[in-house]
Formats: sequence, C-alpha cells, structure tokens
Amino acid sequence: MPDVALAAPNEAAADAGEQVARSGGNAVDAALAAALVTMVNEVGIVSLSSGGFITVQPADGSPPQTVDGWMDMPGRGRDLGGGTWDIETAYGGGVTVTIGPGSVAAHGSLAAFGEAHSRWGSVPWREIVAPAIAVARGGFRLGSASRYYLEYVHDDIFGWDPQSRAAVHDADGELETGLIVLPDLVGSLELIASDGPRVLHTGDLASLISADVLDRGGILAPDDLAAYRPVVRPALLATVGDWTFGTNPPPSVGGVCIAAMLRLLEGRPNAHWDAEDVAHLVRVQRAVLGHRLEVLDHSDDLERDAAAYLRLVDRNHLAVLESGSTAHISATDSDGGACAVTVSSGYSSGMIAKGTGIWLNNCLGEQELNAGGLHGLQPGARLLSNMAPTVGHHVDGSVLAIGSPGADRITTAIVQALAGFVGGMGLQQAINHPRVHVHRAGRIEEVVKTETDLTMYYGGVAATLRRHDGHLVAAADPRRDGAIRLVRAAPDPVPDAL
Repeated sequence: MPDVALAAPNEAAADAGEQVARSGGNAVDAALAAALVTMVNEVGIVSLSSGGFITVQPADGSPPQTVDGWMDMPGRGRDLGGGTWDIETAYGGGVTVTIGPGSVAAHGSLAAFGEAHSRWGSVPWREIVAPAIAVARGGFRLGSASRYYLEYVHDDIFGWDPQSRAAVHDADGELETGLIVLPDLVGSLELIASDGPRVLHTGDLASLISADVLDRGGILAPDDLAAYRPVVRPALLATVGDWTFGTNPPPSVGGVCIAAMLRLLEGRPNAHWDAEDVAHLVRVQRAVLGHRLEVLDHSDDLERDAAAYLRLVDRNHLAVLESGSTAHISATDSDGGACAVTVSSGYSSGMIAKGTGIWLNNCLGEQELNAGGLHGLQPGARLLSNMAPTVGHHVDGSVLAIGSPGADRITTAIVQALAGFVGGMGLQQAINHPRVHVHRAGRIEEVVKTETDLTMYYGGVAATLRRHDGHLVAAADPRRDGAIRLVRAAPDPVPDAL
C-alpha cells in the first residue's frame, strides 16, 4: 500500500480519494474515485455525461501516457441540426451558450476511467465507485463553484427541464440550499459499479440516455454511444530545466498551448515574478493563444499543425513572440506514480435523462470550442478541448501531477503555477500567486486581465508532488473549495515472536 497525496475540488471528493487510498489504492485509484464524486456533487460543472482526459506517470518510470475520454460528435445516419437554442449569460466574462437535447455529445470520461483503471489501478473497480454511490445516496449541498455558476444560469439552463428544475430549486423557486438527492442517480452508479463503464455505452444506461435525447429532438443515437472508444496516446512532452512534463496531446489543443508557453517562458520567473517576467508572460500568452484562435481552432489536422507550431517555437522563439467548465484532481504516490484527471460536461444541456438522474452535457454547444459550428464535425470525430492534465518527472526522481478547470484559462493557470514552481517557489506559493490572462489574444477586443483579488475566473489549480526523498506534498487553489489529503500507509505489522 503506497502513501498517496491528493488534491481535489471539494471535501467529499478528497474523502473518496482518501478512502480508496486507505484500502490499498494508488494515485490512479484515488484520483478516479475523487473524480467520480465530483460527477455527483459538482452540479453544473461535471456529471456522468462528461468527457475528460487522464494523464498518468506510471510508477515504473516509463513515459507518461494520456487516456483520451473526450467527447465524440454524434449523429451517425441522422440529419443533423435542431433541438437547440442559445442563451446569453454573464458567467465567465460573458458567453453565448447553446443548450437543449441537440447539444448533447457522446460522453467518454467513464470509458477512459475504465481504461486507466485496467492499466494502472490496483483495487477493484467497485471500490472506486463506492464513495460516489454513498454521496449520491446521502444527498449533498451545492459547493461554491456550482453555486457560483448556477446563480447565473439556474433558470435559463437548469430550469427548462422539469426534473432539472426540481432538483436545483426549492419550493419558492430559489436555488436550493438544502440537500440534493437524485434517487435515479444512485441506481445508475450501482449499475456502473457492478457492470463497469460500458453500461454507459451499450447497457441500460446508454439506452435510457439515447432514447430521451432522441425523443426530445437530439441526435445522440445508440450506435454513437456503442461506437465510442477511449484512446491512449503518449503524452506531449515539454522540458523545463530538470523537469520533463507530459501533458495532453492533440486532438486536445490545451496541451499544445501548455507545451508552447512553457518553452517560450525560457525559465522565467526566477524565485519570484517581477515586472519584466509578467510582461514576457503576456507576450507569450498573446503569441500562443493568438495562434490558437487563428490557426489551431480551425485546423483540419491538429496533430500536423500543432507539431509544426512546436517546431517553430523550438527553432525561433523571437519569430513566434512577434507574430489563443471543468473539474480537476491530482494525485501522486510514494511508488512514483502520478495521475492528473480533468473532466467536464460543458455548461450542461439543462436536461436530466429520464430514469438515470444524470445531467447531460452540452459540449456540442460550447461555441468557443466548435469553430466549425454546432454540428460541424463528422459523426465519430473528437471535439476540441482546452483540457491539459499534466504530470512531471524530475531528474532526481521527483514526480508531479497538476491541472486546472477554467475554460480558456486552464492553460494560462497551469503554466503560471508550473513556471513559478520550477522557478523556485513552493508548490502552494506558486498556485496562490496572482495571475494574468490574455483574453481574445491578438483580436481587436483583446483584454489583458490582471488578477487583483483571487477569483475562480483564473482557474482552480490542484497539484501533488512526491519529492525525491519520498516526501509528499499536496496543494489546492484558494480560488475554489479545494481540499487536500496526505494518506500514509499503515506500517507493516510486527510479527509475533516465535
């Protein structure tokens, strides 16, 4: 049984990771258990109808791997379009969101969890799911991240579907402050525990979800879910000093931005951020995020175009600089394993699939991630993502796991925390430090946003570290209700004297 360090979005998720670690689980087991709890109690942020990525540094020191469980475009054999409408919200600085049954993509996070567990997990699958079942059965209150988001959209997004409205509103139509209990969700989780993640793709849950979406005018058909497969890829590498970081490769755009920005920062800051470092950071963000908005978001071959951009970064830094809702869990263990998990359901379609207790995603309706339009991809294609769960390995044997929620602020939050840490700050100090974000980089409407008070707009970084001497560190972002756990393995029992 290894020691485990865990950083999670809330106390119940951290408790889940701790419970699994105390049962003999490693970093991967603990991170997956914590992430499953967020799919219950982080309403509006993530649900079982979600997509995500898991980046793992295997304990044996082999190269890091990323499991892609992000969303697929549905609609095989169907006429695309319809079943959606737009709403305007001031959340996140102001966004237009497409919701409704036609915004629901083919989920993949649980399939990715199953793949990661089969490769690197050490306790039975049922034990991974058990804490989420307990939270769903006992009920839960909205955390600060959920409440902050739902204050903006509890009527517009979560109020059109009767089940959804009843779940998040009290008798007076106000946002619920008491316990939220979804009996059907308990049954869904019990099926997942007993039958495995594929029940969301070919089993009873898949049938219930697809039938309800199609009945209401959406395009998510049974064959879309049945065809879904997680994909395991070598993580995208970036070396900074004595650290080698592995992050999310294409078709996610987030990891490409992380790798480019880390390379362009050129080792800054040194011990602390000064004015010149911050000015350089703004130039780096403007260059990378601007290139993303102009090129990568519209690419028909992201792997090709990302590789070409990273080659340019390596070849000529100056030329590049002169030219864009989630939950995250990090865990490391004393065996040398590290696991970073980022998951999302978008802004939510606003509907609970009948008979399941599961809020469905609206990832087809995240307009900033669908440059080709609402139904612009071929069925079966992976959607674009900002997510960038990242692990690191130091030449002295230290390992790190890090990531963040925050839409287009994911990459800038992670890069600033990593740069501060590698530059000499303590892990918590690097996460706490005020951030800068270049919004709409390179456009006429560009705004350089500088953080004065710590706010969740700038992300919610969670990181864990195992130092070369075996010492464990966990750090959670004060911008959100983060929670950390350090679980020590019980000492081996002393044998009875003969």
